Amino acid sequence: MGHNRTMTPWRAIGAVPWLPATLLAWTLAVPPTAPAAAPAAPAASTAPAARADALVADFVFQELALRPVTASAAGYHVHQGVRLDGRWDDYSPAGIAKLRAFTRQVQRRLAALQGVALDPERRADLDLIRDAVELDRLELERIQDYRYDPMSYVELVGNGLYTPYVLGYAPIEQRYRDLIERLQRLPELLAQAMANLRAAPEPWNRLAREGNEGNIALVDHALREAAPEGMQAAYADAAGPALQALHDFSDFLATTLAGKTRDWRLGKDNYERKCALLLGTGQDTAQLLAGAEADLAVTRAELARLAAPRSVADVLADYGARHGSASTYVDEVRGALVQAASFVRAHDLIASGDLADLAVVETPAYMRASFPVAGFNPAPPLEPQLGANFWVTPIPADWPPGRIESKLREYNRYGLQQLAIHEAMPGHYLQFEHANRIEPSARRVLRSVWGNGAYVEGWALYAQQLMTDAGYLDHDPGLRIALLKWRLRAQANAIIDIRLQTGGMGEQEALDFMVDQAYEEREEAAEKLQRAQLSSCQLATYYAGLRGWELARERFRARHATNFSLRAFHERALAEGAVPFATLDRLLR
Repeated sequence: MGHNRTMTPWRAIGAVPWLPATLLAWTLAVPPTAPAAAPAAPAASTAPAARADALVADFVFQELALRPVTASAAGYHVHQGVRLDGRWDDYSPAGIAKLRAFTRQVQRRLAALQGVALDPERRADLDLIRDAVELDRLELERIQDYRYDPMSYVELVGNGLYTPYVLGYAPIEQRYRDLIERLQRLPELLAQAMANLRAAPEPWNRLAREGNEGNIALVDHALREAAPEGMQAAYADAAGPALQALHDFSDFLATTLAGKTRDWRLGKDNYERKCALLLGTGQDTAQLLAGAEADLAVTRAELARLAAPRSVADVLADYGARHGSASTYVDEVRGALVQAASFVRAHDLIASGDLADLAVVETPAYMRASFPVAGFNPAPPLEPQLGANFWVTPIPADWPPGRIESKLREYNRYGLQQLAIHEAMPGHYLQFEHANRIEPSARRVLRSVWGNGAYVEGWALYAQQLMTDAGYLDHDPGLRIALLKWRLRAQANAIIDIRLQTGGMGEQEALDFMVDQAYEEREEAAEKLQRAQLSSCQLATYYAGLRGWELARERFRARHATNFSLRAFHERALAEGAVPFATLDRLLR
């Protein structure tokens, strides 16, 4: 989603960027008595298929080993005899050099397989690896957010501590031993961060300070209070120096780094390079921008047609007034989720299970500055019984009344229904339920952890269209009005992201555009501007992904004109996992 994020739920509304090489570290837990290690690599062979399989396995597990925080959440606990759960990613010069060397090695192995005969599934795996390592090299050699993005370190710390706290990959005592070891090593990580950080855009620094306060609270309260009996003293011994290091990092951000600012815009050249790899649509940003602008005009006209004879503003005001309160906000999302799941099952849109392994929970405090609305954290591909989380960020009770009202108007009764559809049913939750069935396991992990963002976000928007067209809420016109607002939001996301990041739009111009052209509430527009400042290319995944899904469906329909089934298309496409759309087209032939 932009600069280097670690284990951030990238299926998110109001979210910030993801780590290019690892996207989101899905939680792949293992039985507590047997720490996970990499599956045995395919036997050495000169056959192209065996060489491709070996490359996939080596890439997945060696990359995870280089990123222990991601590895812990991925259920990969031991690499070559070393337990990873008590370690941090290495941001020393030697650690960064090791990652550079690894990406170059993978690229040499990819080049050796270029042009050889492989089946479509293996070729799809190599497509994903190629994009991942090229994104890694773009980050390491040109963008270098590890030198400029303090929030990436804040989220690394939060995720490295939060995952053992909440994910039951082992008995609580073992997980606290892991936590204690990470706390003992935390001062070293933060020293690396302060040595690396040369400057930071003001919004990145400000949110990093907010997020670091969440980390301090996590260590000093939630983790301390949950320590198992007999481990409190060991925890306290480790927490003391760790807390001091966290406070020192906050001081560094507020003093030393605050005086060294830089522009948050990625710039045209880097933006073009990054979006080409991230979106995988085959379009350049000029084509994407032109399409989004044309489609925004079409969506505005459709909204005006539905509102007639009244104005769009009047109709939106009426529907926006149909909302609950800040205190009922999270519970309303839970109710909408149950209602949507019942409709999906009753109308046979796609095979679905129950919601027993999905929890709607409040977004962790250390992530709320980055996730002002919601996000989705999928079930582990290797241990899906551990369940998924639908994060919802509560509305702070101490906000001014006008700000609360603006938020509630944007996420009114119909907006919350669309949110539940997008994030969960039949959006991201159902999407990853299908992806968790992919075999072999190395392919499943690859297509989850390194999956294509446009495919993922596009499906969630496509699911909103699907539910609305199928008559959800008894064809209530408010739901379609809300859908068109979400489509405008996706189109506006792409427009402001491209224009802001490449220098063609000012911040106030972007705010006015979202309010005037996409009918967004001021609170929503302000949060979106912040997100655009923090990220690059991710906001474009929504529009690019929706168009990708619509085109994929029409191509599939053309190939199966005599026996087309919408459900068959959904299940075949979701069974492939998050591959780029050009790759998906080849797989669906």
